[in-house]
Amino acid sequence: MNNAIFYHAGCPVCVAAEQRVALALDPTCYQVEIVHLGEQSGRVAEAEAVGVQSVPALVIDGQVFHINFGAPISALK
Repeated sequence: MNNAIFYHAGCPVCVAAEQRVALALDPTCYQVEIVHLGEQSGRVAEAEAVGVQSVPALVIDGQVFHINFGAPISALK
């Protein structure tokens, strides 16, 4: 099974992307972890390390896909 991490900050753009994109992934192919960086600020450095520059962002097997633009990662520090 492939891993996917959906990073977001809880803004309306992020929540919409979570509902439309992250939860649309086939659960038989992807194990999706949802990370709310506004509530889990300790994971901001992790998100930056894999290349997340803004949220919402979906990381699938180490590849970052930036979805729309809710907030820059720097705003979550």
